[in-house]
Amino acid sequence: MSIVLKVDVDTYRGTREGVPRLLALFAKYDIKATFLFSLGPDNTGRALKRIFRPGFFSKVARTSVLEHYGLKTLLYGVLLPGPHIAKNTEQIMRSVVDAGHEVGVHCYDHVRWQDNVRNQGEDWTRNQLNLAMQAFDQYLGCKPTTIGAAGWQLNDFVPHLEAELGFTYASDTRGDTPFFPQTLAATSSCMQIPTTLPTMDELLGANGISGTNIAECLFQHSLKANEYGHVYTLHAEMEGMKLLPAMDQLIQYLIAGEQQFQTLAERHAYLSDREIPMLPITWAEIEGRSGELAMSSF
Repeated sequence: MSIVLKVDVDTYRGTREGVPRLLALFAKYDIKATFLFSLGPDNTGRALKRIFRPGFFSKVARTSVLEHYGLKTLLYGVLLPGPHIAKNTEQIMRSVVDAGHEVGVHCYDHVRWQDNVRNQGEDWTRNQLNLAMQAFDQYLGCKPTTIGAAGWQLNDFVPHLEAELGFTYASDTRGDTPFFPQTLAATSSCMQIPTTLPTMDELLGANGISGTNIAECLFQHSLKANEYGHVYTLHAEMEGMKLLPAMDQLIQYLIAGEQQFQTLAERHAYLSDREIPMLPITWAEIEGRSGELAMSSF
């Protein structure tokens, strides 16, 4: 079995504090991961408007959002100006590249994308993707080949725009099967490599799961057979900070279980020789997360 470690970096604090800690952890075990960066302003505080979304309050209560993200982060974009993440953390992002990890795009403005993209048109979507790519090029000095949408949120224009803008593969969706997405009566050449495993914030606080046993729980999930291998999404704000000991323990379990670590680039290379289906994207709710997420339909 193989497992991709995909690190979503959502916030300024997560980039500044969580990313260096994850780099040290991965170096300890000599493993490589894929880091996807939020590259524009940190407007995390504006996510408060999600209070009307079913399941939002229960997630906040279970995962201790204030404890993980910090009060200052929760005020960005509301009572405090949102710091430009890439501009203020350029050296940290470059250190990820220097350490040999894969880097890609998460989004420009995390809250704006996650809360709006599903109902937006092509021009809005293209503008947001261009802003992210321009910031990536400016601060990392290269063109990204991979992307993973904030909050697993997208619209019918995202897959073909990703291909048009030069992304080779993406991890915008949840599900068990990699696929080429079919939207707008066309099939995108940008392969989707979905997140297959639950995340720590989805499991934490439910069914007796705590920071002390969550690593074992996730390891058991990773033992589920999948001919393509698993993708695990972790967050710099969670596994890179308070849940770093749990992430360390999970890695130990995975190593003991003889699972092989991959980046998204390595998984894509492996999949390139296999027959990958063309599938439409569907929407569904996942236990432990509020709202619907983009899913593979297979």
